[in-house]
Amino acid sequence: MRRTIAVFALALGLSQTSCIKKAFIASQASGTREASSALDEIGDQNVARTAAMNGLAQFEGMHKLSPNNEDVLFMLTKGWVSYGFAFAQDDMEQTEEGSDAYEEHKRLATFAFERAIKYGLELMSHEDEGFEASRKNDATLKTWLKENFDDKDQAQGLFWAGYAWLARVNLLRDQPAVVGELWVGVAMIERSYELDPEYNNYVALTALAAYHARASMAELDEAKRMFELALQKTQRKNLLVHVNYATRYACLKGDRNLYESLLQEALKFDETTAPKLRLGNTISKKKAKRALDKKFMASTCGFDMSKPSTVIPDRPSGVDNGDVSPEDFL
Repeated sequence: MRRTIAVFALALGLSQTSCIKKAFIASQASGTREASSALDEIGDQNVARTAAMNGLAQFEGMHKLSPNNEDVLFMLTKGWVSYGFAFAQDDMEQTEEGSDAYEEHKRLATFAFERAIKYGLELMSHEDEGFEASRKNDATLKTWLKENFDDKDQAQGLFWAGYAWLARVNLLRDQPAVVGELWVGVAMIERSYELDPEYNNYVALTALAAYHARASMAELDEAKRMFELALQKTQRKNLLVHVNYATRYACLKGDRNLYESLLQEALKFDETTAPKLRLGNTISKKKAKRALDKKFMASTCGFDMSKPSTVIPDRPSGVDNGDVSPEDFL
């Protein structure tokens, strides 16, 4: 009898310890998620890199202890995307394509985006486990997304999962099977945009505009209108819009004037006027500087660099597209 009581007491103690541990993790994860936007205000990329890596290690451990915690899953999805884009991919872009260093940074970026996809799909499965079955085609996936994701707060997880999907495709463009499922990530981001167009400074709108400028035979007119809307909605303070508009749309169109004016506007931007976007704008400025390299402009966009630039200094790039709304692009 005493032995039975002892075993029961031990089991009860372990159960209580597990509950306390999960409650502690839930509280810590929720608070960390709420405070995570503070990292966006750090303009030092080295400090931000260290903080991001430490955060990922922390949340990987928390996920091990509490695998069903949705705040942890969200932070892992967003964290791995952010690390892949802001650091691993940025390192890759600074090295010579095809070199050993380039391939290593590409491998790390791909790993980060695949990790983000894993956790993003895991988070989505908490709403419904029908993702795999819904991937039969674009229509079935969109139907599943609309039926199971109808709350504004769900836009966040959908965006990061979708962006990870697109980013992985972009890195693995030489693999037809991967490229053939680009539409999956697009559908996630489109649904995110439908639920909350303003999330993270219209980041979904920018991503969709870049998607529509994916190739010379793609939907370039729609891409242009969406980029103009993004500039308008962000008050030209989110430099990620400028860089994507230039390197995706203007490059494909062979519009050197638009290309240079957008990137020069980004380089001249005073980051103190948008403190909550400091980290992203710091990274965007680095990308803008690289994109203005004459060799890059000639080889990537086909610009004739023997001709002088025709950009008018200190004149805002783009055109006034009138009073447009996010709903025009859904």
